[in-house]
Amino acid sequence: MLSRQSVLILLVSCFLIAPAAGAEIVIMPAEVKLRGPHASHRLLVERVVAGESRGQVSGKVELGASPGGVVRVEDDGEGTLVVRPIANGRATLTVRAGDRSATATVVVEESDLDVEWSFRNHVQPVLTSAGCNSGACHGAAAGKNGFKLSLRGYDAIGDYLTLTRHALGRRIVPEDPGRSLILTKPTGVLQHKGGVRFEPGSLEYDVLAEWIATGTPAPRDGDPRIERLEVLPRESLLQAGAEQQLIVRAHFDDGRAEDVTSWAKFSATDGSVIQVDGAGRVRVMGHGEAAVTAWYLSRIVVATISVPFENEVDPSTFARAERRSFIDELVLAKLQRLKLPPSPPATDGEFIRRAFVDTIGVLPTSDEVREFLADRSPGKRDRLIDELLRRPEFVDYWTYRWSDLLLVNSANLSKPAMWAYYRWIRERVESNTPWDEFARGIVAATGSTLENGAASYFLLHKDPLDLAETTSVAFLGMSINCARCHDHPLEKWTNEQYYRMANLFARVRTKDAPGAGNAVIFPVPEGDVIQPLTGHAHPPTPLDGEPMPIDDPADRRLHLAKWLTSPDNPYFARAIANRVWANFMGVGLVEPVDDLRMTNPSSNETLLRALAHHLVEKRWDLKALMRTILQSATYQRSSAPTPENRGDRRFYSRTLPRRMSAEVMLDAISQVTGAPTSFPGYPSGWRALQLPDSNVESYFLASFGRPDRVITCACERTDEPSMAQVLHIANGDTLNAKLRAGDNRIGRLLAAGKTNAEIVDDVYLGALSRYPTDSERRRILELLDAAPADGRREAIEDLYWSVLSSREFLFNH
Repeated sequence: MLSRQSVLILLVSCFLIAPAAGAEIVIMPAEVKLRGPHASHRLLVERVVAGESRGQVSGKVELGASPGGVVRVEDDGEGTLVVRPIANGRATLTVRAGDRSATATVVVEESDLDVEWSFRNHVQPVLTSAGCNSGACHGAAAGKNGFKLSLRGYDAIGDYLTLTRHALGRRIVPEDPGRSLILTKPTGVLQHKGGVRFEPGSLEYDVLAEWIATGTPAPRDGDPRIERLEVLPRESLLQAGAEQQLIVRAHFDDGRAEDVTSWAKFSATDGSVIQVDGAGRVRVMGHGEAAVTAWYLSRIVVATISVPFENEVDPSTFARAERRSFIDELVLAKLQRLKLPPSPPATDGEFIRRAFVDTIGVLPTSDEVREFLADRSPGKRDRLIDELLRRPEFVDYWTYRWSDLLLVNSANLSKPAMWAYYRWIRERVESNTPWDEFARGIVAATGSTLENGAASYFLLHKDPLDLAETTSVAFLGMSINCARCHDHPLEKWTNEQYYRMANLFARVRTKDAPGAGNAVIFPVPEGDVIQPLTGHAHPPTPLDGEPMPIDDPADRRLHLAKWLTSPDNPYFARAIANRVWANFMGVGLVEPVDDLRMTNPSSNETLLRALAHHLVEKRWDLKALMRTILQSATYQRSSAPTPENRGDRRFYSRTLPRRMSAEVMLDAISQVTGAPTSFPGYPSGWRALQLPDSNVESYFLASFGRPDRVITCACERTDEPSMAQVLHIANGDTLNAKLRAGDNRIGRLLAAGKTNAEIVDDVYLGALSRYPTDSERRRILELLDAAPADGRREAIEDLYWSVLSSREFLFNH
């Protein structure tokens, strides 16, 4: 029997009235260790179904602690329990809600000892949680009012010296800590432009005051170092209007685990689904899935919140949905979780047009569409996919895509070097070179830029810092440039890791060679990048990789290439899998596709991991990955939304229509009208996707978002609509000139004596990959048949214009 003093009746508020049938309750975390008199830890009483959190338990909860006198438990007023130490020992907490119960163990140690606050692990987190070292305050590049701290406390030694030595140590009063400026300013005792940041008597105040009182101990090499963060619950399935408290725990290398929720920085990835406050309290705002990221001491952890749509979907909808591979299994699992029924399969006309545009960047001809629509044999879609992967246009399209990524551009390279670079890429696409080999060929390129075109990568990016940043974006899908000046605020990469990575490129040199535009790229045995913060060089080390001895004379890029393309490198495979997926699905599992940071999680992490694993299993064969995607029922779904999945833009319940890219659109207009575009300096009849160079004058391509190939960033290409695009389609020279060309498709059809009905079918099949509907055919023929003989061609031109300016033509769907 528990003593009266050890039994508490608490009201814990959340959206659930009580655990439902099939649910159990648990206490999170199940084990807690409190070390020191000031220690405390939050506890969550969670409703769990099949191992997944469904929210905090509400209603009358009976909680007991046995034996008594070890800990006390408080309600924080928001439905979360807080356990604090009373005396050293071990206590078992028991929670009962209705007929369900759960237990947790709490161990108290050193409750009778004085606290020794660490500058690195306590003082800096206090300053960070209060916003003192944020970018808007003293963490700004120039600081504020003569007082500058490192952004979010990435420089412990520098911040310590600033606080204790700068300005004659005026910010610290050791003999009377309460008069120290770092306490009087943020508490509002003295005027402070930043306002009140914490109150006297708060834990934050006590940490700073007691640290000063003990002589302001400096950061030490032996300080415990944080190893990882943990968030509880890591995954939750909640309902609209629900609230959920998160707990963030920091695990240190001395075995300690502390509740750092109060000092963590929280942010939500999608404010339309959830919002999170500074205390880690999540409120559900809408339906879908979003993540909460928590940052503490340059570590990041992510919690996923799923909010099913309010659809009544028969389970048989998912049970009978077609599954052709792991892609469909994982997509359907996500859709079922969110109550999003999939759209039906695309029609044959929709599929052939979509597959052509996504795979080879051209439209199927009217004859190809007729043949495909007439084919009733099983497996015809798979046969079409294999044919597309073998076509020469495949080489054009994917060479162009990788030329965007690798910045093939005669504005920054000589013409001969540009051509050599382009040919190097094209030869590897044509031979289906494995992606790991492709990347190694770029990153470790040496020799003449005319003989080994990949070497031009080092003409475009000569600075080691730029090379580190560009290589990370191109092949890892992540930007590390923020870490050039300070620890990355949105990722785990530190300033030191950045300069270790950059040092891998410190020994690459360039010299001129005989021949127009020729240069030679070669490694040298010495030279290092100096980290400005420390004033010395660090051993060259790939991100998350093993360091290389700083005095090793070998080409450091080979060490980087080995780590980069290793099957064990999770970033490399994920990055290219996400790029390829985005090409075919219209939206990446991570968007933007070159922003694969922890604070920008995937919409289906399980699927992204599976795609990356599949690519590794296929020995980095991109065609094999493309084939698997193209064959999936997920890819072959209709773009027509159902009433239940209309709001989905992230989970692939349907295909998302997207405007054709600038080059594909121009080539499509040329193909349907039979009037090719002329590009200065290139052979007649070349398509836009055959151009090796982005430095080609074209008002149409510029207007519709062609990238300039100046920086490696998906943001260079845009599909944002503009008035210039509208006017160019409505009355621009490109479309009008092609329609009026005497020897175009219209002229050839008329010369062949085609009837109006045959011409209508031809334009619909060639532009939209379908026959016109009965009502479309009837109305169009009425207009064409009514046209005078001398106005027939003009009427047909109007028909072509109306089709080519339609959303159905301009969008891939």
